Amino acid sequence: MIKLFRPFLVAGLLLPLALPGQAATVNTTLSPKVQQALKTNKLQDSALSLVMLPLDGPGNATVFNADISVNPASTMKLVTTYAALELLGPTFQWKTEFFTDGALTNGVLNGNLYLKGGGDPKLNMEKLWLLMRDLRANGVRTITGDLVLDRSHFVQPNLPQFNDDGGDVNKPFLVKPDSLLVNLKALRFVARNDGGKVTVSVEPPIASIRIDNQVKAVAGKQCKGDVRYNPVAQPDGVSVVVSGQLADGCNSQTYLSLLDHSTYAAGAVRAIWNELGGSIQGRDRIENVPKSARLLARAFSPDLVEVIRDINKYSNNTMAQQLFLSLGAQFRTDADGDDARAAQRVVRQWLARKGITAPHLVMENGSGLSRAERVSTREMAALLQAAWQSPYSAEFISSMPLVGMDGTMRKRLKRTALTGEGHIKTGTLNTVRAIAGYTRDSNGKTWAVAAILNDPKPWGASAILDQVLLDLYRQPKLDNSSTASVR
Repeated sequence: MIKLFRPFLVAGLLLPLALPGQAATVNTTLSPKVQQALKTNKLQDSALSLVMLPLDGPGNATVFNADISVNPASTMKLVTTYAALELLGPTFQWKTEFFTDGALTNGVLNGNLYLKGGGDPKLNMEKLWLLMRDLRANGVRTITGDLVLDRSHFVQPNLPQFNDDGGDVNKPFLVKPDSLLVNLKALRFVARNDGGKVTVSVEPPIASIRIDNQVKAVAGKQCKGDVRYNPVAQPDGVSVVVSGQLADGCNSQTYLSLLDHSTYAAGAVRAIWNELGGSIQGRDRIENVPKSARLLARAFSPDLVEVIRDINKYSNNTMAQQLFLSLGAQFRTDADGDDARAAQRVVRQWLARKGITAPHLVMENGSGLSRAERVSTREMAALLQAAWQSPYSAEFISSMPLVGMDGTMRKRLKRTALTGEGHIKTGTLNTVRAIAGYTRDSNGKTWAVAAILNDPKPWGASAILDQVLLDLYRQPKLDNSSTASVR
């Protein structure tokens, strides 16, 4: 059985053609329960922009404040990831390479070792270790020259530093993109109390990170988070003062980003090479790989479809920005200036080819971690409908969090009828709460939904967006005899 479906254009938004016996109507008001949720959270109706659009069956679309320019927070990642799927392709990969300008004799590389980054968003410690294992397996042990980092793949934009709450600037989600992004530049600190002795370790064990362990071992059976990590900059690195107290048998861990990209990458390479029994005798420096250098080893990233899953499921800002710059790097022209501007141009041209006009769209870094980025819910819904009809719709939809099950939606709407029924990307900033994606109603029909709240104090606003999804789910029961079909 094939259900008939044709789209037509209504007021700039693609809406489904009504099935036999159905009228094509558009709701322009909020449901009573959503209005009450706004009132309960002391928010005006004007704070909410909403579009709900039926995709594969009957239903009345809802369009409310849909043409207002709003900050989408992390739902902007849907624009970046969908554009990348179609422009780069689902099997696109990044590469990371080792080169040398010297000769290898009896395990000694008489020359420099060059590490060239290709913008891989998922170059973690395991992947780097495997790449360096290839070097070791090829007979390299001692490197007499320097460790040279080539970070020239991206033409970096000059964008403002973002810190939503003005707090700890060392939070991993604030890490900026880089051509040679290693392990998201994260340092994992672990404090343990084993038998009354507290130890503190860091992974990866980068030489320029030193630990000043001041944690006191205390008696007690309850493990409480009373361990503090205070980084102090030093001329030759960073000293981390670890203080507080820890009961026997307990542990505490945190992730911090304390080093610049080049220091972290070089430190990680040296730490792994030491563990593999090798040595690098020269210093660390930054320079492009000479054209005469020869390739020693190469590693490829996972396919793009796996990367966008990490970006959307867990709202990874740095990986989204890496992907945005990768779009720019792939299609950069001399007139663009940098890869962010190139990506902005490429995405606009791509939308125009799809017939989507987006006068409100402003992309700064493609992640939503920005005060400048803007979109309207009408534009977001139009993009979601286009993606529904894309040959890569399955890959795109499956990259989003499952309601009540995983990613940033794992704790929301649990033990409701909506659990597992929707793929919804979330967005959160101090002044923003947002959702966008796909969800099914009680008849098993799929809808595109974009709901964005902008307000100076949107506290409790996630409950309003959850109510939007609950109301959408509760559609009138379908009379199957009214559904057009061909056999």
